[in-house]
Amino acid sequence: MTQLLLYTTAGCHLCEDAQKILETIGCKWSPIEISTDNDLIKHYGIRIPVVGIKGQEEELGWPFSENELKNWLNKITSG
Repeated sequence: MTQLLLYTTAGCHLCEDAQKILETIGCKWSPIEISTDNDLIKHYGIRIPVVGIKGQEEELGWPFSENELKNWLNKITSG
């Protein structure tokens, strides 16, 4: 089973928008709070929200639409 990750931080309105899209398409996901890890802050600090899949390098950064997320997921999970 694919484990989606959402790199996020508290108070991020764009992250809230990304969460709504994930919920709309019925994805199960886990939030990754970047503010507690300096390496995550360095990597994602100005890029969040970012969706990833545990164990895979490719990620989808904001902005993305519902259709773009679906297409990305289909590409990632079918290949």
